[in-house]
Amino acid sequence: MSLMIETPNTTLTEDVKAIPAMKRGFLGHCPACDKGRLFGRFLKVVDRCDACGTEFHHHRADDLPPYIVIFLVGHLIGYGILMTETKLEMPMWVHLALWPALTLILCLALLQPVKGAVVGLQYALGMHGFGAARARKNADEDDARDGHRDLGEDRSPRFQ
Repeated sequence: MSLMIETPNTTLTEDVKAIPAMKRGFLGHCPACDKGRLFGRFLKVVDRCDACGTEFHHHRADDLPPYIVIFLVGHLIGYGILMTETKLEMPMWVHLALWPALTLILCLALLQPVKGAVVGLQYALGMHGFGAARARKNADEDDARDGHRDLGEDRSPRFQ
């Protein structure tokens, strides 16, 4: 009698294109399955997806999301200031109240989605350990489908 484990969804570890993975991450969903949550707290990425088990602890978003947010918000606010100065007559106190508040709101609103998109891009491109983790998960699923278990480094069966 052979041990046969069937997985209900084999599309979890297939290659994901960059744009759908970034869109899923932007919306705060797992870039692999689009079912689990990507963030546990405001900017803290979960260690693994609750739905598909994809590991995220090795991602390296680092400083790219803040740079992207600064670039986007700086251009939007700069254009807004330029257009209001050339087209409208507004008192200085309105400028001093409006633009810093709008800058803060936009930065806080965009930071988590942009970080999710960066993590999604890293997942799709197989960067920073995502490629090795995906290959290992594919190998484990193939072994589970054919009933063969590989032995680990300590010669014990590997289980997830």
